[in-house]
Amino acid sequence: MYYPLLGSFGGLVCWYYFMRFVESQWYVWVSQINHIPMDVEAEKHLDWVTLQLRGTCNVKPSLFKTWLCGHLNYQIEHHLFPAMPRSNYHIIQPRVKEFCQEHGLVYEEKDFWEGVYAMIKSLKDSGQLWADAWKQQSKRVE
Repeated sequence: MYYPLLGSFGGLVCWYYFMRFVESQWYVWVSQINHIPMDVEAEKHLDWVTLQLRGTCNVKPSLFKTWLCGHLNYQIEHHLFPAMPRSNYHIIQPRVKEFCQEHGLVYEEKDFWEGVYAMIKSLKDSGQLWADAWKQQSKRVE
């Protein structure tokens, strides 16, 4: 379809890989701001719902953010109801919040930029732990 616009097969290949790069960046940011910053440890014999609520959070919805995230800003509902069509997550969200409130469970929602900051901080902390472990291992080898 784009071949006439790009003029050559090489241009088409470059366009394809550029768009794949953009798509992968978008996907990683959208999916990981809901997962990486969460404090997940080894299972401590908790029920499935509690584990899902601890392992993920939502990005506060708006028309733009919901469109940008492909409705996956409702990550809690996505984990609790994986077979539900994404376009229905906003319908079930008030019931999930009510359920959490009734049972004393934490329903975490972050602003988009708060989620991005938390993800970057979490990656920095993880990287620092790895770097410290590497330094200790290097000292033992010497």
